[in-house]
Amino acid sequence: MNSVSYAKQTKVYFGKISRIAIREKVWKFILFAAVIATIVAAVTGENMFETFEQTKSGFFTLASACIWLGIFNSIQSICKEHDIIRSEYRQGMNLSSYITANVMWQAVLCLVQTVLMFLICLIFGFFERCPMDGVFLPALMEYFVTMYLLTFGSAVLGIMVSSISGNPTTAMTIMPFVLIIQLIMSGVLFELKGVADVFANVTYSKWGMSAFGATGNINILDSKIVTEIKDNPMIVEVLQDCFEPVDAYDNEWYNVLGSWLACIGISLVCTVVSILGLHIKNRDS
Repeated sequence: MNSVSYAKQTKVYFGKISRIAIREKVWKFILFAAVIATIVAAVTGENMFETFEQTKSGFFTLASACIWLGIFNSIQSICKEHDIIRSEYRQGMNLSSYITANVMWQAVLCLVQTVLMFLICLIFGFFERCPMDGVFLPALMEYFVTMYLLTFGSAVLGIMVSSISGNPTTAMTIMPFVLIIQLIMSGVLFELKGVADVFANVTYSKWGMSAFGATGNINILDSKIVTEIKDNPMIVEVLQDCFEPVDAYDNEWYNVLGSWLACIGISLVCTVVSILGLHIKNRDS
């Protein structure tokens, strides 16, 4: 099909997906975002930017919440429509248009969710003690962009999983494994070496933590152990000498911008795989 047909079909399917989402009470997904953000901000907010470990844990929790929310948004979005897709494909459906429309809808939904989550984080003081200056934008703007890219990117990842899954049950079975991989490959729970460190480059969690840490400049924060024994200067000095900052959390533009571009790149790959997955599943139609 030519580009005009692609654009027209994308517009038609975007409208269809939007109407279905509203009919199926899309507000539930927005409510989930509010609940998750409230829990995260209420539990971790008061400990942010006090010590390196507490701040890193807080960012890890926020990144995990964004990733979970994005995947949950879309994990069943394609596989539940496979019979309809197969039927419409026989009648001339452009599968690229269909996937693009789903990605566009997730972009809108994730934006609404991110705005709500960000506002709740502000209300609970999650960013209250953070430095106001980011790497090249105000820190709050950089945090917002990172949250959005994590949520939207994970939604695109969910679309990919849904596209290659045979049915919603299979997709929901795969979902926990995808989430576990994201958590492990963030580099927060375990030190990544060798193959694991290379594989982590294709996960949103690693790049989300890099962007959060660099914007917050958390390498300058004292270790929790140091703060607990701050009355003993000699021990504090020894511990500070032993503390090794994480290069990915350095307050440098390339850590933030590179992380954003990595998230965008992974999302583009997931989109292409989604399209290829649908073509393979419908090759005999």
